[in-house]
Amino acid sequence: MTRLWVLHVDLDQFVVAVEVLRRPELRGLPVVVGGDGDPTERGVVSSASYEARAFGVHSGVPLRTAARRCPDAVFLPVDREAYETASAEVMATLEESDAVVEPAGWDEAFLAVETDDPEAAARDVQDRVRASTGLACTVGIGGNKLQAKLATGFGKPAGVFRVTDDTWFDLLGDRTPDALWGIGPKTAKRLAAAGVTTVRELADTDPAVLATRFGPSTGPWLVGLARGRSDAPVRPEPHVARSRSRETTFQENLEDWEHVRREVARLARQVASDLGTEGQAAVRVTVKVRYAPFTTRTRGRPLPRPGGDPGEGAGPDADALEAAALDALARFEEHRPVRLVGVRAALAPG
Repeated sequence: MTRLWVLHVDLDQFVVAVEVLRRPELRGLPVVVGGDGDPTERGVVSSASYEARAFGVHSGVPLRTAARRCPDAVFLPVDREAYETASAEVMATLEESDAVVEPAGWDEAFLAVETDDPEAAARDVQDRVRASTGLACTVGIGGNKLQAKLATGFGKPAGVFRVTDDTWFDLLGDRTPDALWGIGPKTAKRLAAAGVTTVRELADTDPAVLATRFGPSTGPWLVGLARGRSDAPVRPEPHVARSRSRETTFQENLEDWEHVRREVARLARQVASDLGTEGQAAVRVTVKVRYAPFTTRTRGRPLPRPGGDPGEGAGPDADALEAAALDALARFEEHRPVRLVGVRAALAPG
């Protein structure tokens, strides 16, 4: 019977796959993309091939650590323009189908399709993407976005997998709550403190009980996730970034916090320039500091609007953004050696 299905299309090891298309001789090798491609310098892994992941190399791992774990890996620099071009080609291919398409980033999208054979629709998507771009993708199928997103994890790499109400608890019931899309380790830890350690236990919890611990909206929402429920529609809208950011990894730890301050000021002005070029407004600035060896902390401040009140959408005023960033930096109590700093501006809605 024909009904509405949600497909989650996730490009497999996307960044690495783009590089392998340009360098076919790298296929099957451990490949790591990150920074300037020099594993002796500071930087983190942006993407790793499945062969490199087998050695414990994943996104966010320091490049030097990746080199120790997988000394035979091929290290490549990040080429953002190439990935954006490949992503645009994939999204254009998906738009050629009869589905409603909602991009969800560089390498993934949700599709809403009416069909009586969602597996056939998923394989058709895979064939189209491979034919037009040479890239492989996994397609998760579900009755909603949550189910489709989680199905993708069961289908990787390059497979098709369906999760429905009927199979939900068989597949996920005994897993910890952070297996669910939308629940992170901190929330899972709070749930465990309340005696909830599996998806099934969370689904069986009285929403009113969780409302007292997590709030009147969040508590029932968590229970709904555990029951496989999601009412978020697939929207035919382009992916819109909600922030603009810049960051720098230092080759030598910075011990002089006056130098840290100057770097934050410089990054803040770069972000302001990015916002000005795009005509964007921002409501909040966040400063990220990664201490040596690898502890990350953030502090944020609201941005004033042109009239002076905070939080209602500042224009791209470099002085205001810099001042807010430095104010956020001043809230860091520990002045230990620093390996990375970053500045992110959250965009105003609209």
